Amino acid sequence: MLTISQIYLDQMIAHAIREYPLEACGLISGENDTVKGFYRTRNDAASARIYTVNPLDYLKADRDAEANSVSIIGVMHSHTHSEAYPSPTDVAQAPDPSWHYILVSLKHKDPILRSFTIVDGNIVEESVVRLNC
Repeated sequence: MLTISQIYLDQMIAHAIREYPLEACGLISGENDTVKGFYRTRNDAASARIYTVNPLDYLKADRDAEANSVSIIGVMHSHTHSEAYPSPTDVAQAPDPSWHYILVSLKHKDPILRSFTIVDGNIVEESVVRLNC
């Protein structure tokens, strides 16, 4: 289960829409399963099919998270023309089994956001608890 404030959900969806037709990506910070921040990052792949988090953006997010006594706990990216479900490429590139992998699909009229864990290639959807603060 991932707990996240509506403000961060809105920021992720806005970032995905703003970057369309390319995939958007960003990092989430927090403690355990609670999101405490969202960092928009550049997609160095500049692609509608894959994403690569810009290393400098990653470093800045990691330092800011540490300064705020939290850590990077996951990544968000968008799927521009497919469902909010990890692709084989997403699974192969999943860097950390403890991370949360948030996907925002722009395939339908209304964006769809879902979160997953990926451990040893196994994809498990987790519930997203939205806080109104």
